[in-house]
Amino acid sequence: MTRYSVLVVDDEQDFREIMVKKLRKKELECDGAPDGETALQMFSPGKYDVVLLDVKMPGRDGIEILQEMKKIAPMTEVVMLTGHASVESGINGIKFGAFDYLMKPMDMERLMEKLDAAYERKRSQQQKIEMAQIKKDMAMPS
Repeated sequence: MTRYSVLVVDDEQDFREIMVKKLRKKELECDGAPDGETALQMFSPGKYDVVLLDVKMPGRDGIEILQEMKKIAPMTEVVMLTGHASVESGINGIKFGAFDYLMKPMDMERLMEKLDAAYERKRSQQQKIEMAQIKKDMAMPS
């Protein structure tokens, strides 16, 4: 059973392919995108629960892509990936709505903890919205 869906956005092909394989082994539905533009073309509301997004990419950087994704699907959680030189960008990402950031290279266990936590937050937000809708519907006179 697939637990949730992840989009891995990273311009390093080897890293991206390995991540996608490893996440699929963890029973996650997973796709990879080589850059932000491709990711935005693949992205739509409800398609991915969590996005793993590299900060430093050619073309538009991860922060710009994060902002676009949040406009399209505000409920989707984004975990930023940063190298040592771009920790500030990871912190910046949080200001723009990222769930958290991870430094590359990271171990799989730490990554899974972050992805699981991001998905849990998304799920709990959705439940709150659904419950509010149900209460609203019940309060409406028929």
